[in-house]
Amino acid sequence: MIFVIFFCFVAIALGLMLLMSYEIQHTCRQRLRSLLPQSKTKIINFLHVIHHLYQAASPNKLQSHWYVQQWWILIAGLILLTSVLTFAFTQPIHSTRIEAEYLKETDPQIYALLQGEMLSPPPEEDAILIQDAIIETTQLEQSYQAQHSAEGSVDTARIETPVFHSHAHLDSALLDRKWDKINPRYKQRLLMVFKIMREQHGYELVLLEGYRSPSRQNMLSTNPNTTRAKGYQSYHQFGLAADIAFKRNGKIVISERDPWAMRGYQLYGEVAESVGLTWGGRWKSIQDYGHTEYRMPGLKKTKEMAEQLIAEGQLR
Repeated sequence: MIFVIFFCFVAIALGLMLLMSYEIQHTCRQRLRSLLPQSKTKIINFLHVIHHLYQAASPNKLQSHWYVQQWWILIAGLILLTSVLTFAFTQPIHSTRIEAEYLKETDPQIYALLQGEMLSPPPEEDAILIQDAIIETTQLEQSYQAQHSAEGSVDTARIETPVFHSHAHLDSALLDRKWDKINPRYKQRLLMVFKIMREQHGYELVLLEGYRSPSRQNMLSTNPNTTRAKGYQSYHQFGLAADIAFKRNGKIVISERDPWAMRGYQLYGEVAESVGLTWGGRWKSIQDYGHTEYRMPGLKKTKEMAEQLIAEGQLR
């Protein structure tokens, strides 16, 4: 880009000099007139050579002009070589290559685990499917609470209530389900978990929420059953955390009340921890089974650090 700007600047400067100076214009005209006869002669000679090459391929001159026909072989070879070099030097640089170089330098551990292979994120899920899953989760929660209340009226001493993470914060319109703001150091670990869960356990994972803005984090922190972290206190603001759900028979399943999903969350936690992630299902105060985060060594939870890590997630 710098060379293009410099070239344009020089071209504009020379153009202005040509327009404003009569002496330069006169010199350029004289020079051009002297070159025209020579150019005409060179063009005629070039056309004669082309005609000679063309005639050499005719059947009646195959024996007498064999040496000229070898030029066709040379020209074809040069065209082929030029096309190969052009493809080699002008092919687009994929974002995965940039991400690989970034991880090789900043996080050799995950680069070694991946063995140089960069995993690609799955397509973003339809918001309607997520909204349906949220409605189903809410209904399951209400049904469980109603059943719990009925049992409690009989014998409250026998009831043990698990402390699950509240799903009240789920809103398909507010959830950021894109991968471009997730830092590669966490993204590749999470994608590895996605791959292992699919290939070894048969669970298809979907991203519910990755990056979360500080304002949304502050809003969620008003409900202690959802989160107690305020803006820039959660790893979501740094692109180092995400919430996931499962996909079964074309539908998204979120609720831990579903035995199949609960089994998936347990497996998810084990796999996530095996690649160096922290799983929310281990927490004592609020158990957030769909949450994982990468506690990057030396991370400073500041606005500047968040902006830097988010920008690194948008490598292209």
